[in-house]
Amino acid sequence: MAPITDAPLRVRCVDSHTEGEPTRTLVDGLPGLSGDPCTVRAALDDAWAPIVRAFMLEPRGYAWLVGAVVLPPTLPGASFGVVFFNNVGTLGMCGHGTIGVVRTLSALGRLAPGEHVIETPVGSVVARLHPDGRVSVRNVPSRVAQRGVAVEVPGHGIVHGDVAWGGNWFFICHDHGMSIAVDRVQELTAFCMRVRAAYDAAGLRGDDGAPIDHVELSIDAHRAGAPLAPTHGGAGQQVGLGADARNFVLCPGSEWDRSPCGTGTSARVACLAAEGRLAPGATWVQESVLGTRFEATYELIGADIVPTITGSAHVTFDGWMLIDPADPLARLDAR
Repeated sequence: MAPITDAPLRVRCVDSHTEGEPTRTLVDGLPGLSGDPCTVRAALDDAWAPIVRAFMLEPRGYAWLVGAVVLPPTLPGASFGVVFFNNVGTLGMCGHGTIGVVRTLSALGRLAPGEHVIETPVGSVVARLHPDGRVSVRNVPSRVAQRGVAVEVPGHGIVHGDVAWGGNWFFICHDHGMSIAVDRVQELTAFCMRVRAAYDAAGLRGDDGAPIDHVELSIDAHRAGAPLAPTHGGAGQQVGLGADARNFVLCPGSEWDRSPCGTGTSARVACLAAEGRLAPGATWVQESVLGTRFEATYELIGADIVPTITGSAHVTFDGWMLIDPADPLARLDAR
């Protein structure tokens, strides 16, 4: 399943944003690439990696863009499969991306309102497209691997974080002492990179041995020292009225999530459930550094915490991407 390299590659792409975070959906897949999401993910991380980078990086993309390749279903009852990727490789799951893909396929007339089973590399999820265009994603089961892990960050001191899974691995930190505001994103990014370097150096991993590749800084409106305050009311005010928390998420590749992060919110829900702070069926409103929001709930299925994330996406571009092998900036395997 090697990529086509002797002729220009012309691919239909539709861009969208979900609560501010972009998704580029390859709505007709990639010619010559087929299989279930796990097989396709492996190919995108191997022989197809230069093609992925060509779609994601300059001059065709940008570093914080998330891509999605739509695949024919392989399981009974599934509507389609999808594999997500970013500036450094593939992702297990992507909550904002799933909302973006569903909204994109709906805009193209390929998906009707209702429930749709979607295959991903980490398991099937169920997306409900509401009549008003909002999308709810019933994610894979989320879990907490470790709570309150102490990490020594050079030049800062000790911080504590929960290691949790929501389709990707997160280190969720509350005692960071940072202001989560859009004018602080460079400082927040640098701090999160230091946190990640510190827990990597300490050998901290998920309970399946996988790297923890997302850092989530959270400010909780209901914790001491974090009063509820209007988002746009001035410096120092942290959490918008009606929201339960505000976060800043650093993704693999060291780009920050403009949305509240679907898998990060799922991981946070698992933490809240483990703490006894969020009951099944209750709604948690998660706010991004931009002030955009996801609504989150969960259900208990046996011992599993199964989150549902709801948000909105909007299509921003519909066209064709051309990758010409004669273009030296398409030969991203040399980068």
